[in-house]
Amino acid sequence: MDVSLTAAHWVYLGGIIVILGTMLMRKNIVVPAVIGTFLTAFVFSDSLVTGLASIFNASLVAARELFNIFLIIALVTAMLGALRQMGADRLMVAPFRRVMRGGTSSFIVLAVVTYTISLFFWPTPAVPLIGAVLIPVAIRAGLPPMAVGMAIAICGQGMALSSDYIIKVAPGLSAKSAGVDPDVVADRALVMSLIVGFTALLIAYFTQRRHMRRPAPELLTDWESRAESDFGKPGDDAPDGGSAPTGGRAIGRAPAEAATSATAGTVTTATPAPPTSTAVLAEPVTASARQVIDDTFQSIRAAKTFAVLVPTAYLAFIVYLMVGKFTDLVPDLKGGDAAAMVGGIAALILFAAAATNDKKGFLETTSEHLIDGLVFAFKAMGIVIPIAGFFFIGNGDFSAAILGLPADVTGPTLLFDLVNAAQSHLPQNAFVTSFGILAIGMIAGLEGSGFTGLPLTGSLAGALGPAVGMDPATLAAIGQMGNIWSGGGTLVAWSSLIAVAGFARVPVLELARKCFVPVVSGLVLSTALSVLIF
Repeated sequence: MDVSLTAAHWVYLGGIIVILGTMLMRKNIVVPAVIGTFLTAFVFSDSLVTGLASIFNASLVAARELFNIFLIIALVTAMLGALRQMGADRLMVAPFRRVMRGGTSSFIVLAVVTYTISLFFWPTPAVPLIGAVLIPVAIRAGLPPMAVGMAIAICGQGMALSSDYIIKVAPGLSAKSAGVDPDVVADRALVMSLIVGFTALLIAYFTQRRHMRRPAPELLTDWESRAESDFGKPGDDAPDGGSAPTGGRAIGRAPAEAATSATAGTVTTATPAPPTSTAVLAEPVTASARQVIDDTFQSIRAAKTFAVLVPTAYLAFIVYLMVGKFTDLVPDLKGGDAAAMVGGIAALILFAAAATNDKKGFLETTSEHLIDGLVFAFKAMGIVIPIAGFFFIGNGDFSAAILGLPADVTGPTLLFDLVNAAQSHLPQNAFVTSFGILAIGMIAGLEGSGFTGLPLTGSLAGALGPAVGMDPATLAAIGQMGNIWSGGGTLVAWSSLIAVAGFARVPVLELARKCFVPVVSGLVLSTALSVLIF
């Protein structure tokens, strides 16, 4: 396919090179991304006004596309804040300690659970589920937050999504463009995804093993403090000289200590008299102490109730998904619908927990938790928006809106034009062609979804396979690996990797860098073995 490259294509390519180079130097890439967006739009339109407006439009389009991820992070974070206030978060994760006793066992459990859920339902609903239930257990067991993020990203966004063996959207797109049987592509993609996944997991484990620590409750406390918000902190809503309200903070006080505190307060306000045992055991003091004890045990009962309710609610949701997947009894939920259900469940649990913690002022405390969740989501992940905007300007689905083109005008496909121009220079050799399609898939994945480049790599596989003596299905599966491992959420920070980093509470750009060597090593090994085996 002949592609005519314009000055805008070369400017866009230069922006990609600068961004990748900046990432390799471990520097922030927001400024290069914004400048790249401006220059690309300016050169394409030959208008300074369009160039300046594109800076805003690109971020606006990116925010609109990514806000669902931000909202899920905010809702689940707010829910965890309300649970933490009553102490239910620690009780909720207690049963998992029997299995997740240390860093290694936690790493394995996270990997297996993430892969299983993501294989059947895609990673979109899997990440919030795991973030709400299993991540706190793994942190308490001594697994570093970065290792948590790597395990979930590799097994969910990488290994499960790259094969898409159950839902088979990705193999269908690849096979249709390559003109081959979708089941053959799916089978080979499954083998390749397992090779990449196990390789990446091994490298990730051994690189993070030295950071693992002995299990301790303090690890969970330190990790929770990364939210850069004050909800759930001891004494956050108790004024100086006042008593802490009933909730998680009261659980930490022994009943005897609470009674002593109340007794001391009563004695100091009593009529001056010689200190005697009779004065200490006066009736008002006994009633006050009994009330404090009753409130404390009521808080414990509420915490135990929610510690059972949250996992049960999400387990019921998983059962619902499975029933919808394999029967016609309930509607089948996929992707965004399933993720919306996760957010809805989190919101209802938040309301119930806030009402339990503070019956009189739960309307205000619920809003405070929501605000804290949104602030955390944008503080942790907001940096990705202008970066995603640059890559969206190279995607035909979004470029028209960014460049201010009329609704009936198709936007430029700068990224895919560059990839199409490069494929004509590939030598006619099985190994070179295989690695070339892998590289093209990885570059196509830079737009951040992992699926939009599948028709391109599938078409290349169908055209180049017979010329180099390879089965087009194998080449299509290789291209699928490159697309999804890159753009699906392991190597590109402006993809669904945002959600993983948000729940693990690690910088998304740092998580993408940490995943680079394990994932690329797995892709190289998988591609080489595929040429030899298939």
